[in-house]
Amino acid sequence: MTDRIADIWGERTPHAKGTVWPARVDLHLDEGVREEDVEAWVPSACVLCSNGCGCDIAVKDGRMVGVRGRATDVVNHGRLGPKGLYGSTPWASSPDRLRRPMVREGGRLVETDWETAMGRVVQESRRLLEENGPLTHGFYTSGQLFLEEYYTLAVIGKAGLGTPHMDGNTRLCTATSAAAFKESFGADGQPGSYTDIEHCDAIFLYGHNMAETQTVLWARILDRTRAEDPPVVVCVDPRRTPVAEEAERTGGVHLAPRVGTNLALMNGLTRELFERGWIDEAWVAAHTIGVDDLRAVVEPYTPEEVAATCGVDAGDLRRAAEIFGTSDNVLSTVLQGFYQSHQATASAVAVHNLHLLRGLIGRPGSGILQMNGQPTAQNNRECGADGDLPGFRNWNNPRHVQELADLWNVDPLTIPHWAPPTNAMQIFGYAEQGSIELLWISATNPAVSMPESARIRRILGSDRCFVVVQDLFLTETAQLADVVLPAAGWGEKTGTFTNVNRTVHLSEKAVEPPGEARSDLDIFLMYARAMGFVDRAGDPLPSWNSPEEAFDAWRAASAGRPVDYTGLSYDKLRGPTGIPWPVDEEAPEGTDRLYTDPVFPTDTDRCETYGHDLVTGAAVTEQEHRAMAPNGRAFLKGAAYTPPHEEPSDDFPLLFTTGRTVYQFHTRTKTGRARSLHEAAPDAWVELSTTDADALGISEGDVVRVESPRGTIEVQARIGQVMPGAVFAPFHYGSWDLDGLAPDQQHRQANELTMTVWDPVSKQPYFKTAACRVTRVRAGDGPAPAPTTAASAPPPARRRAVPPTAGGGPTTSEVLPETPTYPNDPAAGTSHPAPTRTIAGRS
Repeated sequence: MTDRIADIWGERTPHAKGTVWPARVDLHLDEGVREEDVEAWVPSACVLCSNGCGCDIAVKDGRMVGVRGRATDVVNHGRLGPKGLYGSTPWASSPDRLRRPMVREGGRLVETDWETAMGRVVQESRRLLEENGPLTHGFYTSGQLFLEEYYTLAVIGKAGLGTPHMDGNTRLCTATSAAAFKESFGADGQPGSYTDIEHCDAIFLYGHNMAETQTVLWARILDRTRAEDPPVVVCVDPRRTPVAEEAERTGGVHLAPRVGTNLALMNGLTRELFERGWIDEAWVAAHTIGVDDLRAVVEPYTPEEVAATCGVDAGDLRRAAEIFGTSDNVLSTVLQGFYQSHQATASAVAVHNLHLLRGLIGRPGSGILQMNGQPTAQNNRECGADGDLPGFRNWNNPRHVQELADLWNVDPLTIPHWAPPTNAMQIFGYAEQGSIELLWISATNPAVSMPESARIRRILGSDRCFVVVQDLFLTETAQLADVVLPAAGWGEKTGTFTNVNRTVHLSEKAVEPPGEARSDLDIFLMYARAMGFVDRAGDPLPSWNSPEEAFDAWRAASAGRPVDYTGLSYDKLRGPTGIPWPVDEEAPEGTDRLYTDPVFPTDTDRCETYGHDLVTGAAVTEQEHRAMAPNGRAFLKGAAYTPPHEEPSDDFPLLFTTGRTVYQFHTRTKTGRARSLHEAAPDAWVELSTTDADALGISEGDVVRVESPRGTIEVQARIGQVMPGAVFAPFHYGSWDLDGLAPDQQHRQANELTMTVWDPVSKQPYFKTAACRVTRVRAGDGPAPAPTTAASAPPPARRRAVPPTAGGGPTTSEVLPETPTYPNDPAAGTSHPAPTRTIAGRS
């Protein structure tokens, strides 16, 4: 029995390199529910981070009452993290769930029926199409929907309406991942696998506080680093996180660069590989292009130059480069510390360069995982609801457009491909200007999550744009809408979704949604039918009516592309584990890692993009790409470091950076309604270094005002372990609160301070680089509400004054005496048959 609020990663199961990660089944049931009371266990996977842990939903009396990790699933081997255990089900029966549609009347949102609400949407949509055409319509979606829903929305937007204005909040979290893969390898798709953890000699985590963002994956790493033959960890992060502590414990390095200087650091690491001769020259010559240009770009970045720019120790930089250059197998993971910071795509591509220079790709233990921030972000990218074309097709390739036109039986001129897809930052800009007059937002909360929050609220609240929101709750965004549509959530509908390392899970419907709430798929189809969208034969568009039919249609769209699903089906996904794509005739049981050949999808006729200049974002033309003749070789691309858009000044001497905490997910729509998660991190805070706090006369728990050129927040201060000169704040907190509090949004909403500036290639906004100043307002009434269990913990010398974070309900964890066999696992030969007995959790 474990309090998994206090013990985030649970019991350790250390094991030797090259052996299968032991199984441990985690289970949590609602208070008062015993395992023998559970009427059904319904298969699914967790959607409260991007790890995608296989799990089963406990059902009793028509309600979801708990979750259990699935021991046989290749992703998590039975484990679940605190968010998955405590936050998966409480939101579903929350009394403030949306149960009926709402429309705005006389300035107020009032309940109505579906016919009235959808009728109003359709009336406005038809009017705008008749008066000004499809460019009046914009869609902003999520990393929370199912594959079937993304693909349906993509067909409606691209073939039904013909609008290029489609994107998701994946632009905020994972766009740089996709862009970097396209630039280096020709197409999206994670090359690596979670199984690389079991085979690597070193693990590099770039801007990735995995200990909090993907707790089960971090537990997997801990079970290797706590073994007798651990890999060495290198951490790149301006905060002293548990990842940084593990790096030092394993003999690795914690590199804490100044906010906004990631590319200078990466150029320095790359130069060291060249200088020290840690390059596989033959492999590079056979499988890459661009090595001479890359060498010239990184030549000025000596360790001393990097130390001056980044504020890191030159010796530490050399040590990190030595670890990368001399380890037989290296696993690299990347997340928001790179994606949401200055020169994002160039920095992420630099990680690829290190691997390509040493030929460390496509084999067990040598992988790259450009992580996602959301559980179904990968599907948004695959299916084209984010603006790209479905199936990793190139919008600039007429043959790819024709393939979709034939598949959907529409005129290819209907499908927007005359210019790059519209990104989310542009979509809100067009809505602000008045050219997008209908904005449909599904399963996301931009009033809290987008940069420069005050501007977003003005756009959504303006009479110039008709706003439709479909969601589970009346979020900060829904409160500004003209029509609100109640949606079914996880466990209340059937569909598939794909995690970071390409593993596809089927989530079966466990319970009915509340009231009149409908699945996002049904809502999109209801709109399409009411609008009368048809193909050239006059048949309904989209042509399907159920999740499984939508999945089969997607399988056809993916055929022959790098993201091939043709070997998958609902029946196949009802097995003991999720399955990683591609799944086709060559790999009928799935594919653990990509590029084992190593042949990359860079051919001009196959690639997803022709590429870009990493500094300016200028597009490479088809003719220029063809002239380079990549012929299945990867691109080595470099870029010079440039200073961030906003640097410290006399008025704003510090740098503001946002991030996450282990107990909350996004804008807390689900996790904030779980009492134990809420109480572990109930309110916003900012973290200051001891050095800065002492200079400003600020003590633990003091209320401080943090100001940038765009806005102000007032929250309590945690004297923490961020590097001097930086101010960290979690972005999760808007105006809603579990206890019924509704403070003014600007008082605690981190994105009041962030900038409307984005990366020139990925178009991902910068949340990590904003100049700010901090002023003490008054003494607080106790310590800051920041947790003490991970990166937000006070420094050791000040820890006694802050009560430790705890309070999770009892959770059962049981380590299996025998390890199941996992498909595609390179260490599977060391595993044992799965036990036949039932694992009986206790609550």
